[in-house]
Amino acid sequence: MTASGLSVGAEPTVVRPRRRMSPSIYLVLALVALAVVSLVRVTTGAGNLTSSGTVAAALTAAVPIALAGLAGLWSERAGVINIGLEGMMVLGTFGAGFAGYQWGPWAGALAGVLLGALGGLIHAVATVTFGVDHIISGVAISLAAPGLTLFLAKLYFTDAPGGGQKQSPPIEDVPHVTVPGLSSVLGDLEEQGWFFVSDLAGLLRGLTTDVSLLTLVAVVLFLLTAYLLWRTPFGLRLRSCGEAPQAAESLGVNVYKYKYAAITASGALAGLGGAILAIASAQFRDGQTGGRGYIGLASMIFGNWRPGGVAAGAGLFGYTDAMQLRGEGAVHALLVLLGIALLVLAVVQLRAKNYVVAGVATVLGIAFILWFVFTDRVPPELVSAAPYVVTLLVLSLAAQRLRAPKWVGRTYRRGEGG
Repeated sequence: MTASGLSVGAEPTVVRPRRRMSPSIYLVLALVALAVVSLVRVTTGAGNLTSSGTVAAALTAAVPIALAGLAGLWSERAGVINIGLEGMMVLGTFGAGFAGYQWGPWAGALAGVLLGALGGLIHAVATVTFGVDHIISGVAISLAAPGLTLFLAKLYFTDAPGGGQKQSPPIEDVPHVTVPGLSSVLGDLEEQGWFFVSDLAGLLRGLTTDVSLLTLVAVVLFLLTAYLLWRTPFGLRLRSCGEAPQAAESLGVNVYKYKYAAITASGALAGLGGAILAIASAQFRDGQTGGRGYIGLASMIFGNWRPGGVAAGAGLFGYTDAMQLRGEGAVHALLVLLGIALLVLAVVQLRAKNYVVAGVATVLGIAFILWFVFTDRVPPELVSAAPYVVTLLVLSLAAQRLRAPKWVGRTYRRGEGG
């Protein structure tokens, strides 16, 4: 034995970092997933599974959720839980309604960003300066925002033309763009109903036809976030505040400043998500967010606190939301997709020796497939609840590989030891 307690000649344990998959692997997995969906579409006859209309509706539904998830990413990477995303989105919807009907949709989007940033700033003051529990502060904002916006709506919209106590006057939409010459070609391919080819055409057509400029703004924000947080000194310092703020402070990082910047940016992104929701609906309405802030938070967790994962999670939830808008037949076919996805997850968890999770996923996957086989329709209640059911299933079964920032949710005080 040596002084350290190790036997002479013993091999030290080497912890190897988890290897990241390359973008080409992700592309292959996406194509395989599309092939599975195509097979289900051909087998069940549910053409809405991959139609361009469904993809367009999914994109519209996913953008506000994605921005809420991106907002949560900014805040939590700096170490602050932002469960107030829902309230900040509500502030954004009102800002879009108030400014949008008077000065146009772009002014409405800007007003939504500013009001959301104000909500984020309040959350920063409460959590960073006064040390209020992050959950309590976020819940308070989410409870206060709907009441405040309803009061302001009654004050400003009741006598406005086309307005009311719970809604704003109509808002014009921002311009939409289409890739020239591509839509008609893809449309012809989609109408053929071919396996995989028509589904790929429907997917591409939905993503390149009549796309809102605000959607393109959201895409740019995702790319900008990925660059800023992972490719610049600013991003490294901000993320260090969520991992080891004492170490960051010892290296001269102003932790308070970076937390304020991150949480304010978080509120601005959530406000933009709410503004886009109002502009796409052509007006502000009370209760318009419908819990999308919380689903955005779920997409952030599903995406493992990374922009690409957030986008994938928001796309999944947006697709499920679009399915329930397409009718009972589409949701009925979705049971097969859920069953297959759960069985694949069971295999992955079995290889990782997570036997309990693998067993639960197997039972649920078989149950969903049998549900489809022995029924012709699903209850209307499940149709409207489909996005939330998928959210719960995904988070409960895919939580094994998640890693939150180490300091997230903890109160930081300058000069204190870790």
